[in-house]
Amino acid sequence: MNAESILVKHFRLAGATERACAIVLEHSRMVADKARRIARNLDDPALDLDFVMEAALLHDIGVCRTNAAGIGCTGDAPYIVHGIIGRDILEAEGLPRHAMVCERHIGVGLTVSDIVRQGLPLPLRDMVPLTREEEIICYSDLFFSKKGGALDREKTHEEVRKSLLRHGESKPSIFDRWAKLFKD
Repeated sequence: MNAESILVKHFRLAGATERACAIVLEHSRMVADKARRIARNLDDPALDLDFVMEAALLHDIGVCRTNAAGIGCTGDAPYIVHGIIGRDILEAEGLPRHAMVCERHIGVGLTVSDIVRQGLPLPLRDMVPLTREEEIICYSDLFFSKKGGALDREKTHEEVRKSLLRHGESKPSIFDRWAKLFKD
């Protein structure tokens, strides 16, 4: 089964609307396209390009079980938990590497300190990208929204930096390091 089929299957199983599935699928395709461009431009034979594409398509699969009424998801979990839910889904699908992308892609990653400081309903563990592939997907995701009217527009670097600043001074610094590393 390919990545898009897995995503669609789980949105249907969760009872999410067709609109929700279409929004997350379109968002994920845009993230995957940007991630693929970055990975190819790096011209690093150690990068797994197929994995980057698949994991980018699946990074938001957990949204299907969250309460994201704005896009048509009526699950019980708060939206911030979608990374953990996605990890559970993809581990059950036999995709442990892809599962870790789900857990680690929120913002520029979440640390235990972030979770405690913000009072997030998440396990107390660091959930930050560890591999170059995870960083590329996490970085690419920052440029695209799932909100109506903004779905097809890529944010500017300054817009991304500004949105990250509200989560602490270190967050834009991580983004800036990635932008330089990825020559983006």
